[in-house]
Amino acid sequence: MLLHIIARGRIGRGPEAELVERYMKRVTWAQKISELPDTGGRLPVAAENSRTILLDEGGDQMSSLEFAKLLEKWRDNGVREARFCLGAADGFTPEEREGADKVIAFGRATWPHLMARAMLAEQLWRATSIVANHPYHREGRQ
Repeated sequence: MLLHIIARGRIGRGPEAELVERYMKRVTWAQKISELPDTGGRLPVAAENSRTILLDEGGDQMSSLEFAKLLEKWRDNGVREARFCLGAADGFTPEEREGADKVIAFGRATWPHLMARAMLAEQLWRATSIVANHPYHREGRQ
């Protein structure tokens, strides 16, 4: 399954870009990052049988294990692409939210766009490592 990050704004160079790169290098699943301008621009065409996940402060809060199980379920059910969308400063329209398969949040706080992208990259690495039984994730261990 392709893990596709679709983000408004350019990350450029800096510590956030380094974090995204560091974590995405560890992810062994197919992956892609698409950057769109802050306004306008077209979303990349979705693969057939894809899922769209919006990252929004008002979304559902999931544990890392729940997130991993969701990705694993989609992968095992033949989903070809999971599209993770990070919106611009004003977030998503009600229509975009309604059209998404899932809306998630990294807590109730508002996070800067570039930090949210780095957090998503880490959670993708964590989720895929959980699915692969890699020891990175330590929840439940003593």
